[in-house]
Amino acid sequence: MPRVKRGVTTHRRHKKILAMTKGQRASRHTLYRRAHEAMLKSLSYAYQHRRKRKGDMRRLWILRINAASRGQGLKYGQFMNLMKSSGIGINRKMLAEMAVREPESFQNLVNTVKEKAQV
Repeated sequence: MPRVKRGVTTHRRHKKILAMTKGQRASRHTLYRRAHEAMLKSLSYAYQHRRKRKGDMRRLWILRINAASRGQGLKYGQFMNLMKSSGIGINRKMLAEMAVREPESFQNLVNTVKEKAQV
């Protein structure tokens, strides 16, 4: 059986890890063992924060809707309750976009919701 030298494979694997940790500081981008630890941490953080971003965006939408609806005299909870009871099914993302980019149409929506609630 011929002898197998594994230096090439190991070197390639190490280079791949070191390339992934290129932006790290100190020994985290030069020494293989430290770089491997840093890479594992950064990949796990990236995975977690991709999921966390969804909640962050929802929080931002709610904040924007709240600010816009308070300008019209309604709190966020009241506004969303009136939206649900009046049967208007616009999601928070679209409401936030409307509040930021088209304040007049958001104001019309709030007035419509208020009218439907009083009837």
